Amino acid sequence: MIDRRTFSKAVGLGAPAAAVSLPGPPSQAYAATSAPSPSGSPAPTVPALAPGAHTGFPRLKRVKAGALDISYAEAGPAHGPVVLCLHGWPYDIHSFVDVAPLLAGLGYRVIVPYLRGHGGTRFLSRHTPRTAEQSAVALDTVALMDALKIHKAVLAGFDWGARTADVIAALWPERVKALVSTGGYLITDLKKQREPAAAAVEHNWWYQWYFATERGKKAMEKEEDRIALCRYVWTLVSPNWAFDDATFERTAQAFRNPDYAAIVLFNYRWRIGLVEGEPRYDRYEKRLAARPAIHVPTVTLDAALDPFTPPGDGATYRDHFTGPYEHRTLADVGHNLPQEAPTAFAQAVVDADHLGALHPAHAR
Repeated sequence: MIDRRTFSKAVGLGAPAAAVSLPGPPSQAYAATSAPSPSGSPAPTVPALAPGAHTGFPRLKRVKAGALDISYAEAGPAHGPVVLCLHGWPYDIHSFVDVAPLLAGLGYRVIVPYLRGHGGTRFLSRHTPRTAEQSAVALDTVALMDALKIHKAVLAGFDWGARTADVIAALWPERVKALVSTGGYLITDLKKQREPAAAAVEHNWWYQWYFATERGKKAMEKEEDRIALCRYVWTLVSPNWAFDDATFERTAQAFRNPDYAAIVLFNYRWRIGLVEGEPRYDRYEKRLAARPAIHVPTVTLDAALDPFTPPGDGATYRDHFTGPYEHRTLADVGHNLPQEAPTAFAQAVVDADHLGALHPAHAR
């Protein structure tokens, strides 16, 4: 999930947020054509697609990259412009099961990897520490790009995936053509994490504190208990999403990875200072502690029904994005934005890509 932040929406639970009214049924497409192409024509409009139109990917691929043997889905032409879609917790690649074919149909090569500790992704060595600092997860993605000989891509994600994309855009902007970041600027501020937040904010983070206890650790290490916990989180953070058992079970298979508990526990404990990160990542975390600005062309998305969405229509993080920029808030959508509103997410990718094409100096 995203970083703990002090904001008035959490205190006033239910305070209205500025939101885009989506055409059609709730959580369906946002299909604005805001960014013109370099020729002056509008960016392509993504065809409207009802959420849940697809249930899986035709097949998965594998590649050794950095410390991992990464399992990933791929769609679209092999030589198309690349989009990397990055999932969060407690989710997996199926968050993009409808997004990927939409983008592939427009000629994009779409790569959707399982993050470390999820699905079929495995560590190459049993001796590698099962850590999950934000820079470690970002370096996994850079290593994947290197292994697939992808120099530059549009990075698009939510939750852990948005943070990962933000980190790469901040530290290695030459690898990022454009960015779609759900929830805005999610680079973890470890110093701020040491300070208490308002009670309603802390309440939203109940599972973070649960994971800090021995009881929470035992729940995560027992497979069926953690799967039940993850399903409960889905219902809290996506209150309008009427997912069925089959949809959850497809994703829940990713939670059976033997390293899942260790990775999730480390990530949340590290964020609140209960465990130390690996020294090899210290230099990256030191740079991230300075809260670096993101200069690449960016579209940020907020989900109006996500309890972690701050008020102000993106104003709380706007200053962190200094390049070409657009922001959208989606009504009737919760935390798992790409799966709840795939057309809106895919359109954001297309529009971010066109921002990058319009402003190539910012996407070097």
